[in-house]
Amino acid sequence: MSLQPIIVYGTNWCPDCRRAQRVLDQHGAHYTYINIEHDPAAAEFVIKVNNGNRSVPTIVFPDGTILVEPSNRVLQEKLSQFA
Repeated sequence: MSLQPIIVYGTNWCPDCRRAQRVLDQHGAHYTYINIEHDPAAAEFVIKVNNGNRSVPTIVFPDGTILVEPSNRVLQEKLSQFA
């Protein structure tokens, strides 16, 4: 895994956010979780990159790519690039 963390923007009530965190944990990924309900700047970022929507999880990778609400398979494929 990259030393630079993956950033996961989410909310505590979001089941897809918890699912994505489980996948990241299973892969031993180094990530930072930011709850957009407690961080207005993070919420603005999520809205900006999602064309006005508060879509979570929004996951930013060290290479600059962003996945929004990825399936387990898509997230696992992306994580394999950092293995």
